[in-house]
Amino acid sequence: MEISCAFPTTLDSPEHVALAEQLGYGRAWLYDTPQQSPDVWMTLALAAERTERIGLGPGVLVPTLRHPMVNAAATAALAVLAPNRVAVAFGTGFTGRRAMGYRAIPWSYMDAYIRAYRGLLRGETIEWEGARMRMLHPPGHAAARPVEVPILVAALGPKGRAVARELGDGLFVTLSIPQFAKEFSRVSYLFWGTVLDDGEDLQSGRVRAAGGPGLALAYHGAHEFNMPLSELPGGAEWQAVIDQTPPMDRHLAVHGQHCVGLNEADQAAWDAGGYAMLEQVTLSGTADELRPRLHDLADVGVTELVYQPCGPDIRRELEVFMTTAKAAADA
Repeated sequence: MEISCAFPTTLDSPEHVALAEQLGYGRAWLYDTPQQSPDVWMTLALAAERTERIGLGPGVLVPTLRHPMVNAAATAALAVLAPNRVAVAFGTGFTGRRAMGYRAIPWSYMDAYIRAYRGLLRGETIEWEGARMRMLHPPGHAAARPVEVPILVAALGPKGRAVARELGDGLFVTLSIPQFAKEFSRVSYLFWGTVLDDGEDLQSGRVRAAGGPGLALAYHGAHEFNMPLSELPGGAEWQAVIDQTPPMDRHLAVHGQHCVGLNEADQAAWDAGGYAMLEQVTLSGTADELRPRLHDLADVGVTELVYQPCGPDIRRELEVFMTTAKAAADA
């Protein structure tokens, strides 16, 4: 399996990507979350200037955030700045849309969008929203068409599976791995967690900062998909904080600090015992505990580990995880 990383796009991301390249990571994916992040394409361009080898790409793009021509033009520009290093992933928009009060986009829209995007990169004249268009970029304005980049699709259910099989070059999945993953030759698996020192207390400040943001996704996901929060440790306390916000603004309270830190509700859940499920809902544990878990991911179809580090010491998280993942690969 390829060992890669991901970052919630920040002003420090270009330097984090450069560090990841130094440490031997194969690819760096950056999130498209404009409600809390600088522009993903701008940040990827800065990362391209600071690196020479590491693969780069947005993971995942949310189609409704940009016209397909905008994403195609950005892709063609990055392909010049980072030749043979670009890959792109698309998703229906968990935080990228829900944090702004929208629901996920329908798969029919995703299908039409990827077709238009692919057609533009091939240099074809496509139709979008009733108008005919193609990339008119002259030499020096973007990569010459056709622009060939791998396109991954974040799919968990049957509709997404069908789109990924017909239009994608692989899967980009997170939190859970669908049974159909083995149907694809390329499966990138995004996850969170932290490698614990032997005997390290789960309630320590370091573990909370490094592992807490990944743990918080369990509460965010349960809320968004109408699952009972009461079944999660600290779930009632998390819900009590969220309920203090009027329903029309509740999504703002839920998704604050997404993949970066703990918001007020997340902190309440952690303090009420939520930390106890850290090793269950994230890939957290000692190096000895994580090696077999990482090794076994290949058996369910994963070809690329995509680790997102959290906390104030990104170097520590990247270094220790790389050591652990290499040991798992060699086992």
